[in-house]
Amino acid sequence: MINIVLFGKPGAGKGTQANFLKKKYSLIHISTGDLFRYNIKNKTELGKLAKSFMDKGDLVPDKVTIKMLEEEVKRNTNAKGFLFDGFPRTKSQAEALDNFLDKNKMEISATISLEAKDNVLIKRLLERGKSSGRIDDQNESKIINRFKEYNEKTAPLKAYYNDQNKFYTVSGIGSIDIITNRLVEVIDSL
Repeated sequence: MINIVLFGKPGAGKGTQANFLKKKYSLIHISTGDLFRYNIKNKTELGKLAKSFMDKGDLVPDKVTIKMLEEEVKRNTNAKGFLFDGFPRTKSQAEALDNFLDKNKMEISATISLEAKDNVLIKRLLERGKSSGRIDDQNESKIINRFKEYNEKTAPLKAYYNDQNKFYTVSGIGSIDIITNRLVEVIDSL
């Protein structure tokens, strides 16, 4: 079983790359963004709560995110592996994920961070916001707030996974195919 955590700042290309990786490795793609949007669209209690935070550009609290993620893993018990996109975002989420996977006799195989400069990511997000309808992609100050949240809460995960010898970085700059090949090289070396 291969379990990959794909992370990087908003706009780094996690969702785009996850689409290729899930097909190549037959993984179940669990995107917290997709889980949030599904729950918001269906007006679940978790969705209403998540929306109140997302609309401000804030991260959704761990308890809500973890509950959504655990339910999704439990629905896919016969999976060959999982590709976690946008989760974990904090050390406490990483610890909760490790504990949950351990209880289910699984573990994270690798954490791969897509890296790109802020100005490139802001441009990508504003462009995506024109067609996605996502409120948090249409306002530069909200994007900058999301980067601040990432730097304060998610960036420390590099050390957490590096201490487990499970952390890798990949440049998120270049064509989609080039970036995919960089990711495949890392995964195939595991």
